[in-house]
Amino acid sequence: MSVLDVLQRRRPERIVYAPNYWQWFAHHRNHGLLPPEAAHCRDQLALIEGLGLDVFSRNIYCDERRGWWGGLCEETWNGGAREWTEGRDLVIERTYGRLTERLRYLFAESTLVQEKYAVDDYANQLDELEALLRTRRWRFVPERFAALQERVGPDGVVVAGELIGPLKMLYVLLGPQDATYCLMDYPERVKELLALHEAAQLDLVRQMAGAGVRVMMAMDNLDTAFHPPYYVEQYSASFYERASRICHEHGAIFFIHACGHQRDNLALIASLGVDGLEGVAFPTLGDVELDEAMRLSGERMILTGGISAQEFERLRTREAVFAYVRELFGRMRPYAHRFMFSASCNTPYTAPWQTLLWFRAAWREYAG
Repeated sequence: MSVLDVLQRRRPERIVYAPNYWQWFAHHRNHGLLPPEAAHCRDQLALIEGLGLDVFSRNIYCDERRGWWGGLCEETWNGGAREWTEGRDLVIERTYGRLTERLRYLFAESTLVQEKYAVDDYANQLDELEALLRTRRWRFVPERFAALQERVGPDGVVVAGELIGPLKMLYVLLGPQDATYCLMDYPERVKELLALHEAAQLDLVRQMAGAGVRVMMAMDNLDTAFHPPYYVEQYSASFYERASRICHEHGAIFFIHACGHQRDNLALIASLGVDGLEGVAFPTLGDVELDEAMRLSGERMILTGGISAQEFERLRTREAVFAYVRELFGRMRPYAHRFMFSASCNTPYTAPWQTLLWFRAAWREYAG
């Protein structure tokens, strides 16, 4: 019951450990690199369960070749999609009316990259962008979610990481640089366009809440580099606040994926009714320590994190991992009712298997 205890802000018997092995598992499976004791695992969930860890995941169901998130919804828009292979890479091209975006799954690195943004000339393509946002819709598939949650069982949680907020949508379709310039050049027009996306996403929130989803997440990579407080207040606050309210009306809770710098947004995000931030990064990748983030975000916010990619680089011995976990848990134990030990974004595919086992052993040693 530890995960459910935290989601209800009750002190668990032990600190929750819900790692994210998405990219790591895909890379090792696809390249035949799984260690013998994990060779039988057919997916990330089987690995997590085999290691005896907690399940609080928004990507145990995601196809890493085709998207950074999603898999519980069917998306429709005014266009189509086609795929082809180049060598061992998968190339995905989507058309939205006269707009085209292209993604490539780099097999060698088990990474999805964007080769072309849908909007690459925003001064002349805002009408096409509006046409897309007026027609694009998402239909939640309850049967997919129910089958996954049944497999996970009553003590774990499948997070519906199907949402993207207005600012994230703009960054996905235009790229961070052009999205920033577009906001500066056409602030009123863009605000109208973001409202169209917000309405469609709130419809999806209502679908998921009505289907009994307990936790849903906006995959916004919330950080002050691209989500400074002013931008959040102007363009995303309405979505976060309304999505949180809908969740609460149905007994669900609302998370945002958060990586990068968080300090200046913590109080603001908490004031909007958001329940949790996933993958909070700490220095040097972030700008706030996890225990300080707990204090800055008030009395309700649930935070997950604690292991970033750099820990797999700098912690090279069992003793170093144990010392790190002991010190971190010492600071976070007062907040165990609002904390889950997890990856700050993801586990890199370069992480040694032995280090994963050391983290599990250290958690077992100090979680109580």
